[in-house]
Amino acid sequence: MRIGMILDKTFPPDPRVENEAISLIDKGHEVFLFCLKYADEKESETIKGIQVKRYKSNKLIYKLSALVYTLPFYSSIMSKKINHFLVFNKIEVIHIHDIQIAEAVFRSNKNLKLETILDLHENRPEIMKFYPHLQKLSGEFLISPNKWKKKEEEFIKKSNAVIVVTKESKNEIVIRTNIQAKKIVIVPNTVHENYYYNAIIQNEIVEKYKNNFVLLYVGDTGLRRGLQTTIESVRNLINKIPTIKLVIVGSNSSDTILKNQVKEFGIQNFVEFEGWQDESLFPSYIKSSSVCISPLHRNLHHDTTYANKLFQYMSFAKPVLVSNAIAQKNLIEKTNSGLVHLEKNAQDFADKVLKLYYNKELSETLGNNGKRFVEEEFCWEKTSKKLIDLYANLSK
Repeated sequence: MRIGMILDKTFPPDPRVENEAISLIDKGHEVFLFCLKYADEKESETIKGIQVKRYKSNKLIYKLSALVYTLPFYSSIMSKKINHFLVFNKIEVIHIHDIQIAEAVFRSNKNLKLETILDLHENRPEIMKFYPHLQKLSGEFLISPNKWKKKEEEFIKKSNAVIVVTKESKNEIVIRTNIQAKKIVIVPNTVHENYYYNAIIQNEIVEKYKNNFVLLYVGDTGLRRGLQTTIESVRNLINKIPTIKLVIVGSNSSDTILKNQVKEFGIQNFVEFEGWQDESLFPSYIKSSSVCISPLHRNLHHDTTYANKLFQYMSFAKPVLVSNAIAQKNLIEKTNSGLVHLEKNAQDFADKVLKLYYNKELSETLGNNGKRFVEEEFCWEKTSKKLIDLYANLSK
């Protein structure tokens, strides 16, 4: 089958798109990827078997994409490009990555009438509410999350099948849109077996932290990720765990707030901001850690998704400490691979850290449980089966 994946940004990188495409190619499908170019990237090339087709864009079009469901220009521009992609490459089924470009795809497909898969990487209408530019009056006026939600529901109903990342997301959509549950397939963001089996460990990173009790966070450090709670907890823990070190691998434009908080508490020697690092270094940081964290604030988006970092943590047998955002809480309790703290509650976070610090046997058991779960049930080689089955049924 000739599958046309549609992505409204540059490629690479995009781990989810790449993982899905390669899995389908391994099963004999041809995957063509529509994506954008802003510079002198090749218009066409093959990457790991993915036939990448880049269409020219610019800063103005990029800005219009944020207004896609306020003004019609972005969808009008993109639909012409997508129609060319679909016809020229003789696409047989369309796979849309997220909703920003979805209206343009459905316009392009109006006469072609190809089967369409909608892949929802996240709950975009909900997470938009936390975008900094939407906090401003002008942004709130121009970009309405409610309009995006209505469009998302429209696209869900138009699609032949919908892919989501968690059971909680599937349940939320079924209740909200009243569509049949069998129309939704769950394909989580998980790690490949080679992520943990073939990891190259940088000894200098391991040596750097060998005498510390490391709390590790990797990924985007936006305030909704909960690191302010963690920093407050570290202030309360330094007298009980003298070797504690909070290591933050990642960044966000709001990092100044986090760094000022660390300075205000006078705990600069106990917190390290490593900034963005190449993902190949994550295993080294994880191996150096004692506890890995995901202290997310609760909202509808966080309650119905979980970050790939959880599986990265678990694959190296590290106990995890997560907030009670529903999806990650359910995952950790189901697998007995860590502890759960109340969101935004620094004292509860600190109490759970102390429980792991004083009970080494518990920490080891939880870490091993997580590793076993990833190896036996939740690596990409196993979780991608539902994606493969979806396309096998379409072929029939």
